[in-house]
Amino acid sequence: MNLIAIDIGNTNIGIGVFLKGKEQFVKSVPGENTAELIEILKSTWKMIPVSENSKEGKRDGVFVASSVKFEWFEKVRDIVRQNFGEKVLQVGVDIPFPIELAIDEKNKVGSDRILAASAAYAVTEHAVVVADFGTAVTIDLVDDRGVFCGGVIFPGFEMSANALHNHTAQLPKVTVTKPKWPFGKNTVDAINAWLYYSAISSLQEIVRRYAETLGAWPQTIITGSGAKLIKDDCEFVDNYVPDLVIKGIALAYSKFIESRE
Repeated sequence: MNLIAIDIGNTNIGIGVFLKGKEQFVKSVPGENTAELIEILKSTWKMIPVSENSKEGKRDGVFVASSVKFEWFEKVRDIVRQNFGEKVLQVGVDIPFPIELAIDEKNKVGSDRILAASAAYAVTEHAVVVADFGTAVTIDLVDDRGVFCGGVIFPGFEMSANALHNHTAQLPKVTVTKPKWPFGKNTVDAINAWLYYSAISSLQEIVRRYAETLGAWPQTIITGSGAKLIKDDCEFVDNYVPDLVIKGIALAYSKFIESRE
């Protein structure tokens, strides 16, 4: 299985390369930077081997995407078609999700949430919480049977910082960093401390509530750009796994191929 996995988020687009089912590397680019996106897709497609039976030098690989932003999916689809003559398969449309969903409005839940959760459960094989700290924060639960139960959504660091700045007269825009003190000695540090510690405490409280529902404490995995910042202060978290959605895309395609054999 040779695969270019594309995670189209609200801010960034992640691109992962899998050769014979093994992850080679993952790189993330700002979704607005079309030129860089094209260059990365070109370089990654060159890594896909040419099919042994192809007389025209056709590569033996496929593009598979998860998308929460339709206009960016269209952009990626057009880039792939124009530059490589290939189609982009979309998880949730062309490829089924690799996990059962026990939620309302199944067609409206973000594919990134489902794929991150399915990738986590494929490893743990037990109840697991997946918290993705991106533009928005999602904290989702998969039960012991491997069923996606749903979760919570709240603003990420950047969105929260913008809200404070844009809806007040004097509060500055803050870029979140690890605080030196739990209390801020100035306005910037005070906002920063709230943003940082509220994310950690929200995660811990939500996982506790999930545990009460399950009757046992689930494994907890964090991912996303913001997770790297807080992971060292999350003693209750079992693992930090970058690019979990990319791994979920590969899992979905692998199961799809198996189902057709």
